[in-house]
Amino acid sequence: MTVGWTTGDSVHNVALPAIVVTSHTMQSTGSYQERVNETLKVLAIPGAFLAHYRLPLHRECEDLVSIGLDMFDREQRMEPMAAVQWRVMIAAASRDGIVLLAISAFRSFDYQRKIIERKLAEGQTIEQITRASALPGYSEHHTGRAIDIGTPGSGPLTEEFEQTPAFEWLTRRGQDFGFSMTYPRDNSLGIMFEPWHWMFRGKTDL
Repeated sequence: MTVGWTTGDSVHNVALPAIVVTSHTMQSTGSYQERVNETLKVLAIPGAFLAHYRLPLHRECEDLVSIGLDMFDREQRMEPMAAVQWRVMIAAASRDGIVLLAISAFRSFDYQRKIIERKLAEGQTIEQITRASALPGYSEHHTGRAIDIGTPGSGPLTEEFEQTPAFEWLTRRGQDFGFSMTYPRDNSLGIMFEPWHWMFRGKTDL
């Protein structure tokens, strides 16, 4: 799927894979870790790299509800409490003249694996890949509480989002609704700056 957007006098295009939303039965921590370990072995991720990998393990959410269509007309889902707060937050932003658009919410373990497989096939090193994409089992998107956010006039998943009124609003008001940005500049997790990636951290059983 290819989408385009315009900034100034430039036209940008980006190919985005269609997101297939699925629900998985929650596994015990032990069996889930085994699934992760086996997948990373198949992907030939070096043990020496994993020994220093900093991201925490995230299990897949089994209880997901629709939050409607994203900015590319794909259905997105979130964990129920996060979904409620997302709707409340975008309504509050709208009252302040700010438009917040979903880009990507829940992603399954298998979907994340396909992202890594594709990038490896393109010749990227695992170090390059993990600057931008979590390994399967370690993505916050598995939880159904993470969401990539866009706004009209800004290219999706780009640092230019930092310069928008939407980002300024989120930095002031996001925490009021339980959302915070996970990957600021020079974060200790070694992930690139992602002003678009926000995580619901309000009171939840997950």
